[in-house]
Amino acid sequence: MRLDKWLWAARFFKTRSLASAQIDAGRVTVNGVKAKRATSVMPGDEISLPVGGEPRSLILLALSALRGPAAVAQQLYRETIESATNRATLAELRRFAPEPEQSRHGRPTKQDRRRIQRLRDS
Repeated sequence: MRLDKWLWAARFFKTRSLASAQIDAGRVTVNGVKAKRATSVMPGDEISLPVGGEPRSLILLALSALRGPAAVAQQLYRETIESATNRATLAELRRFAPEPEQSRHGRPTKQDRRRIQRLRDS
């Protein structure tokens, strides 16, 4: 089965073209090797890909050419223990140290613009 079809059927991407774009960008590996869209995958293969900005490592358990419900899609793979612990660690770090830029909304105020200008001038 093609890698892009499996990623779509396992509900990692909404469309096959989004899956193909991630594969073409070199972000998806199969058994440690950068994959192409038409790479054949079989049960037992290890797939690494970013999901929502977080790296995931999966073991492929079953194949499905049809995109079904999420409960069925979750039975197609198993996340590795290392990947799950890394995701939990990253989530914990984000919880305790949020990005400062995430608290900003909208355009800078007049006071913010003046501070920025002072920093640029110095």
